[in-house]
Amino acid sequence: MLKDFEKTKPEEKEALNAEIKELRARLIVQQQLLREAKLPVLVLLEGWAAAGKGSLVKEIISEIDPRFYNVVSPVVIPESEARYPFLYPYAAAIPENGKLIFLDSGWMEDTVRKILRLEITKEEYKRRVRSVNEFERQLRDGGYLLLKIFLHIDEEEQYERLRTLSENAETEWRVTPDDLWQHKEYKKFLKAYDDFMEDTNDTIHWHILDGKRKKAAVRDAMKLLVNKIDKALEHGRYVGEPFDEKFPLIKMPKLAEVDLSPTISDEDYKKELKRLQKRLSELHNIIYWKKIPVILCYEGWDAAGKGGNIRRVAYPLDPRGFDVHPIASPEPHELNRQYLWRFWTRLPRTGHICIFDRTWYGRVMVERLEGFCSEKDWKRAYNEINEFERQLTDWGAVLLKFWIHIDSDTQLARFTDRQNTPEKQWKITDEDWRNREKWPQYEEAVNEMLKKTSTENAPWYIIESNDKKYARIKALKIVVKSLEKACEEHFQREFG
Repeated sequence: MLKDFEKTKPEEKEALNAEIKELRARLIVQQQLLREAKLPVLVLLEGWAAAGKGSLVKEIISEIDPRFYNVVSPVVIPESEARYPFLYPYAAAIPENGKLIFLDSGWMEDTVRKILRLEITKEEYKRRVRSVNEFERQLRDGGYLLLKIFLHIDEEEQYERLRTLSENAETEWRVTPDDLWQHKEYKKFLKAYDDFMEDTNDTIHWHILDGKRKKAAVRDAMKLLVNKIDKALEHGRYVGEPFDEKFPLIKMPKLAEVDLSPTISDEDYKKELKRLQKRLSELHNIIYWKKIPVILCYEGWDAAGKGGNIRRVAYPLDPRGFDVHPIASPEPHELNRQYLWRFWTRLPRTGHICIFDRTWYGRVMVERLEGFCSEKDWKRAYNEINEFERQLTDWGAVLLKFWIHIDSDTQLARFTDRQNTPEKQWKITDEDWRNREKWPQYEEAVNEMLKKTSTENAPWYIIESNDKKYARIKALKIVVKSLEKACEEHFQREFG
């Protein structure tokens, strides 16, 4: 791509200024239309050091309402964010419906620098490329307008710009050691940029602009943006079609086939609870030291005992090293973003444990059955969720998913007990009774969820919970065994 790039010819300044003025006026009008159409726009600006990315953004945003756009420059990821998955800072930055965000460098620059510094392996590079393609496609399929621009200058032009900046006392701070390293290794960066763009060009195409012609670059960038917005406004938000990727799946039983009779005696329960919680406390120290992230996902029937199960897992943990996220209906600012956003932003740092009381699987259960998303959305979500979870396990996370299972009669008994016990009445709502009436539909949805998303890297565990104490011990055993395995694998990688 870059190797075949042809430089633009000089153009008359007055004509360029006139075009830019017209495009600015169109963008001002479009901003209001974007808000009305609830169309979110993400512009990724990549390019060479000193190519003028910052100036280009400044020109684009100069006349539009600052309340409805944001500019983010995540090229240097702080240590705190480096402890999250690779895509975390970019996924966290996606705009709300009707707003624009400009990324001044992003997932391309971070990946290219790391592969050239040998900070990631070739296999990790491939995983990143796959994750980027998945991320971009998920945004597009979720209705986002995504524009990717690379601002290109040749080696000689970069040298002159860096020299000019360095020789001025007021601008020398803008030239970093990384910029000088990039110029020194210009040919290596040229190939790496070219390879990355080739690898990530299928879903959302790259647009290469001539950074040497500054006015023309502003005109070209604004024309790309304005034309894409016009097209999106004309055709409406894009809704992606469902498709299946062949993930390695684990065969799961249907819920009706699960034996719910297992129980545990009070004596054995107390003994096992004490032993497992002690071991979990020890393992928490180890995973913190080894910086292993842990994500525990709880789904299940109302009144199945998720809360009590979570409390027994959380009790032995250091409160400074874990979070519990109860997931309810999305808040307006969450509803106005791609549905996985509110889970990206709740992920744990390396070495920490995150417990989700309900999860992203709401997309294929309650949102599906209550009509909160389209059929295309929830059918597409199985594959999107598998991709999301693979990105988490590729990052190194221990990801455990529990379905806390009871039968309908047990649920009815527990609902009735809550209804008739004053101190428990807060636990039961009219919505719980309404959901109970849809048990067959929910059971069908859960069976499909288990079938399509129990992957080898992120399997489902069905926890029989007619006996709550048995369920707590089973979940604790799975957590302990999984963390012991993760610590052992980490030790083997570190010491061979």
